[in-house]
Amino acid sequence: MYVSDKKDAPIARLVRLRWRVAIGLSLAMMAIYFGFMGLIAFQKPALAKIVAPGVSVALIAGPSIIVSAFLLCTAYVLWANKVYDPAVRDLKK
Repeated sequence: MYVSDKKDAPIARLVRLRWRVAIGLSLAMMAIYFGFMGLIAFQKPALAKIVAPGVSVALIAGPSIIVSAFLLCTAYVLWANKVYDPAVRDLKK
């Protein structure tokens, strides 16, 4: 991104920061999801292990993906409320 003057520099820094956070959280979610898919593809016996009567590793890992998506989304919202939104408000002044 080309910064034309010093006035645009804080905006460019904020945009880069937002992209870093978004890409980092996206990569984390992709690692979780594709890790689970890799287990399904290559380690079915590991997912089939029983940890309690009627409960396998897969039964715990599957819903954990949904929970992790919720937690990553919550992390982004908390970051945006604490860091990003106040920075945008400061830039508007």
